[in-house]
Amino acid sequence: MNVGVIELIAYTVPPEWRGHTVAVAMRKVLYSVMPQVVAAWCRRRGHRTHYATYYGQADPVRLLPDDLDIVFISATTQASGLAYALARYYRGRGVRTVLGGPHAKCFPADALRFFDIVVGECDEELVGDILAQRFDPPASVSSRRPRALPGVAERFPDIVTAGFRPGRRFGFNVVAVFSSLGCPYTCEFCTEWNSRYAPLLADDLAADLAFVRRRDRRAIVAFHDPNFAVRFDETMDVMERDGERPNRYVMECSLSVLRDDRLPRLARTNCLYVAPGVESWFDFGNKSLAGEKQGAAKLDFVAERFRALRRFVPGLQANFLFGTDADRGTEPVELTIDFVRRLPFVWPNVNVPTPYGATPLFDRYRADGRILAGMPLTCYCAPYLVSTLRHYDPVAFYRHLVRIQTAITSWAALARRVAPAAPFAIRFAHAVQTLSFREQAAETRAILRLLETDRGFRAFHEGERVPVPEFYQRHVENRLGRYASLFPRPDRTPVLGPGVARANVATLN
Repeated sequence: MNVGVIELIAYTVPPEWRGHTVAVAMRKVLYSVMPQVVAAWCRRRGHRTHYATYYGQADPVRLLPDDLDIVFISATTQASGLAYALARYYRGRGVRTVLGGPHAKCFPADALRFFDIVVGECDEELVGDILAQRFDPPASVSSRRPRALPGVAERFPDIVTAGFRPGRRFGFNVVAVFSSLGCPYTCEFCTEWNSRYAPLLADDLAADLAFVRRRDRRAIVAFHDPNFAVRFDETMDVMERDGERPNRYVMECSLSVLRDDRLPRLARTNCLYVAPGVESWFDFGNKSLAGEKQGAAKLDFVAERFRALRRFVPGLQANFLFGTDADRGTEPVELTIDFVRRLPFVWPNVNVPTPYGATPLFDRYRADGRILAGMPLTCYCAPYLVSTLRHYDPVAFYRHLVRIQTAITSWAALARRVAPAAPFAIRFAHAVQTLSFREQAAETRAILRLLETDRGFRAFHEGERVPVPEFYQRHVENRLGRYASLFPRPDRTPVLGPGVARANVATLN
């Protein structure tokens, strides 16, 4: 069979993407491991397999051959509109379509409107069954989680396709790897909340790291573990096994793992960037070692943890959620702004609560009738609210969010962020993050203006039975460009799952 595998890293197509060269280059390195794993499994079974990543560089259908028999598409929910349009394009040409990735896990019922097969968990045997056409469309399928994955050596041709350049003199190569799967925490908003933590084989990780080191000592290893080094000492032992300093690496990890006695090993193993989750000033204290501390006490504690980290790791990011049921009033806003001012060397990644399917947050919001069921799934990302909030009306919430984003993106904040003595790569990344985040801040301000001036827009966000605002319909169409005709307005009302009320959806004439 002639097999295509494509990962949708970008969710827009020209002209909406507007050719942001730096943003495209930064997005390019965000490719995932599992699409390459699927491509490797297809090749093991003797199929002609073509792998590509779409990051905004060209028309996505031009990245794969025209004579495919089957195409695997990996997408987040944010990219679901483009995924659906591509599925309709390929199905119109007789190509069997398969969806995998985060969106397939979160909203399989909705995806089955467009795809022949939607895949949750996936192993090599399941891929073989799909290729052998043992499932009659439409089919939602899943497997047990694999115990081992094709290593970097086997995936290397696709890593090169994703952007690795041997002998690169300018910029840097990035190699995505796993050291573990799953997460021990059960955060209600996280799609990994019920995915049991399991480290992969130590010898496989050691082989991956050694291969990368032989190919490019300057390459950055990007660990895609949901929570890196939960078994900290075991993981560090593997990284230090052969006595050579590993390549620089980036990872996401809980502050609860990063105790003071462990931090020197991060420096010894060449850790470049860490992105812990703080989440809320009034919740999730177990992830940050804050325990029962809340509010200002948690801020003081977390700030000290990041200062301690900075002595050993040059690049830091803190992940926040604003608008949880534990948030109310101006206090979480002031605390987040204070964090930004106190710790200019930490990139503050502020998100809004998004009820992804198959999470406890989704189930709770759905039971409470809080999900705006007509909102296109492509808007399931910051800064778009897709639900009502417990303690904020939409106008108040967006006014607070504008304040937070203004503090993050101001020229003064940027000057402080790039001034500290950090490697150029970190300062450059923070500058790009700040300038790119300004686009999201502009979108937030546009939403706030509509909430303040457009009664129908505000009514939608208050959960009333009104049509999806024209603002969001045009947002989808601008993202999809010429592919918008393959994802027309009637198709954008999502199927959120059995029993989902559509009380706030009206038919658009």
